[in-house]
Amino acid sequence: MPRPLRIDFVSDISCPWCIIGLRGLEIALERLADSSGAAVEVDLHFQPFELNPAMAPEGENIVAHIGRKYGATPEQSAANRATIRERAAAVGFTMAMGDTSRIYNSFDAHRLLHWAGIEGRQAALKHALFDSYFTQGQDISNREILAAAAVRAGLPEDEARAILSSDRYAAEVREAERLWQGRGIQSVPAIVIDNRYLISGGQPPESFEQALRQILAAEPADA
Repeated sequence: MPRPLRIDFVSDISCPWCIIGLRGLEIALERLADSSGAAVEVDLHFQPFELNPAMAPEGENIVAHIGRKYGATPEQSAANRATIRERAAAVGFTMAMGDTSRIYNSFDAHRLLHWAGIEGRQAALKHALFDSYFTQGQDISNREILAAAAVRAGLPEDEARAILSSDRYAAEVREAERLWQGRGIQSVPAIVIDNRYLISGGQPPESFEQALRQILAAEPADA
C-alpha cells in the first residue's frame, strides 16, 4: 500500500519563493515516485496567506514596495530579483519580473483557489496564477485575468466569473488564513507535512527530497 502523505502548502501568489518552493517540492515528489520502496500517495492542499492584505487596488511598484517594506535599495532589489530568477530557472520556471513590475492584492485569487480545491483543480490553478503573475506580468487582482487563469486550469469560466462578482468563499479564506497564522505560520512558503512537520522557505529539490525521505522513514501520523 502506498504511504499516504498530506501536504499543506501555505503560500501567496505574489511570493516568488513560493513558486520556487512548489517546483522544488514537485520535483522531489517525482524523484520519490521514481525510486523503489518509496510509494507515496500525496494529498496536496494549497492554503491561503496574504503578504499584502491591505494592498491598494492599483497595486504598487515592486521596487518602491520592497524599499518601503524591507528598506532595500533599488540596487539590492535588482540583485535579489536576479537571484530569484536564477533559482526559478533551476526548477524550470520563468521569472520575468523587472523594475516596472507591480505587487497586487491576492485575496480574490485565494477565493478562486478555494473553489478550485473543491473542484479538484487547485494545483492547476495555482500554476496558472503563478504563470500569469510572474511570467506574464499580469495583474492577479484583475477579474478578467483571474477568469482567464481559471479557464487555463480547466475550470468553467462562467462559474469563475460568478464567484469573482460575489463574495463567495471569502469567509472560508479568512478562516483558513486565521487558522494557519494561529498555528504559527508568519512567513511563506510554509510546507506542513502530515500536520506534524514543517519545511520553511523556497528549498531546492534536494532539500525537499531529503526531508521527505526522513519523514517517510518515520511512522505515519495515524500509526
